[in-house]
Amino acid sequence: MALFCRAGKMMWPELLGARGEEARSRIEKENPYVDAAIVREGRVVTLDLRCDRVRIWVNEDGIVTRVPFVG
Repeated sequence: MALFCRAGKMMWPELLGARGEEARSRIEKENPYVDAAIVREGRVVTLDLRCDRVRIWVNEDGIVTRVPFVG
């Protein structure tokens, strides 16, 4: 299933290993159509795809552990 969203950056591989708060700020600056949410590894989340959301997965130290992307 393809996800067609508004124009704007869709993925941030360069943020892998960055601090979660810094990643959120940068994502929301680079794509004003999304809200970035910091999620701690191990949390349960819904599996729905949304064009207005980016999940930023972080470890217990607040470091990004997965490439953030729109969905």
